[in-house]
Amino acid sequence: MAPAAAWVLAGLLLLLAGVCLLQRHLWRACQGFVAFALLMSLAWLLLGAPWLALAEALLGALLTGGLLLWTLRGRGALPRLPTLDRTARRGRLAAPLRWLLILTWLGLIATALVGLLGLEALAPPASVTTLLAATGVLIMGLGLWAFSTQRHLLRRLLAFNLLGSGVFLVLAGLAGPGAEIRGLILIGLVVALLGSVLGAALLLRLHARAGQVTLNPVFGT
Repeated sequence: MAPAAAWVLAGLLLLLAGVCLLQRHLWRACQGFVAFALLMSLAWLLLGAPWLALAEALLGALLTGGLLLWTLRGRGALPRLPTLDRTARRGRLAAPLRWLLILTWLGLIATALVGLLGLEALAPPASVTTLLAATGVLIMGLGLWAFSTQRHLLRRLLAFNLLGSGVFLVLAGLAGPGAEIRGLILIGLVVALLGSVLGAALLLRLHARAGQVTLNPVFGT
């Protein structure tokens, strides 16, 4: 069995991921993301990747988390975003299709894990790497669900970043935190930061010009 500390860390990661994605008070959701990114740093330390832990704390918690919090403040000609998400939930007619797509995608991941690890993938994780890989799959599922159901663009940015974190955990859990994997994850952290910067800039501009925080009136999504 994986150490008790790893199980606690995995549980806290899932808890904070849920807080980020379900909390409609956006300031608290972004604060939850900062805490999640700091816990991800601890996960990299457990996997023996201290430099990746430092990169996660800097690029994830400080820069990406700080950017998301800054987005709520508004600057200059850009008005402050409402801190409470009051957008209506998506209609029920599209829900079965979204769930089918999410479950199909997670099923493909589970099939790949069994193919790579054998039937041991279905047993309780026996090591930190397999435990965190399983946690990553669950976080990916939460991120996919939130990205497909949430309409507020800031909440979609949170889901985008959490989905990426889940992918990183699965990658490190399957292949180990070797030099090549660390390089890929570092590039992923940079790409996530740049994507968040672009998304936040577009959100602020859309809110300033049209008073919108969703794409619905324009694209009907």
